[in-house]
Parts: sequence; C-alpha cells; structure tokens
Amino acid sequence: MRRLFAILSLTLLAACSSQPPAPEQNASGVEDRTGRDVVNPVDTAGMYNPARLKDPKSVLSKREIFFDLDSYAIRAEFKPLLEQHAKFLQANAKYKMLIQGNADERGSREYNLALGQKRAEAVKKALQLLGANEAQVEAVSLGKEKPRCMDSTEECWAQNRRADILYTGEF
Repeated sequence: MRRLFAILSLTLLAACSSQPPAPEQNASGVEDRTGRDVVNPVDTAGMYNPARLKDPKSVLSKREIFFDLDSYAIRAEFKPLLEQHAKFLQANAKYKMLIQGNADERGSREYNLALGQKRAEAVKKALQLLGANEAQVEAVSLGKEKPRCMDSTEECWAQNRRADILYTGEF
C-alpha cells in the first residue's frame, strides 16, 4: 500500500512539474480589449536611451494610463507599460517624472481633484513597486481642467479618465 502511494505521489509530482509554454503561446503580450494599441513589453537593445522617449515606435512614447469610471485602480493592460517606465527611471537616475491625474467633467471640482490625485498616486506607487526611485516621481492632480475631449459622451469621458506621464523637460 505504501509503495502504491509512493508511486502515485511521484507520478502526481511529475505531472505537476512546470513545463515551458507551448510554442503557440505568447507570454510577453497583453490582451487588449479596448481597441487601443497593445503594449508589448519586449523591446530592442538600447530601449532605455532617453531618445526613445520621443520615438513613436518605442513603448516609452506611450504616456497615458486610462481608468474606469470613478476608479483609480490600474488596469492589468497597463502593467507592462509601467514596468518599462520604471526600468527607464532606474536606468536614468537624472530623469524625473511628473504624473498628472485627470478626471472627466462629471462630479464636483473637489471630487475630480481628489480622484485625479488618487489616480496619479496609484501610478506613482505602481512605479515604485516596480523599482522606480520615489525621489524621481511626483504626482499631481489636474481634476477636470485638462480634458482631451470636450464632448459629453461616454467615449469622450473615457479619454479624460487618465494619468499622463511627463518627463524632465516636458513640464
């Protein structure tokens, strides 16, 4: 009986051992259900060169984190983007980042300022957890004062619920 138990245990352990992903699986991509560009965290050598901040082909040129209504929770689709920005800050200690939290036009001025601050602080905390130095990152709220879209539609409001990332020389 013990021998049977030992054989079953070993068989179970062998079946549970980690296997590399099958060739058709792409472990590096993030599924995008919003229609916006998918962020691919894999990039070429030299990606942390400051010139990459303005290169439209670089992940680092993507500087917006979008949020759901009345939320400051960072969606999973933006984690790879934040990882790359955190690595850039680690590689470029002289650079500083300003995160501007924004809200749509709905809600009072005070509510939108508070929500914008929570969004900016959420991005800052995520960057710090990913290795960015706290002294390099500042979070501020613009509330509803810097809309990207002025229409009173859900599509437009969704564009205004965001945090913008700016680097040294851009603020």
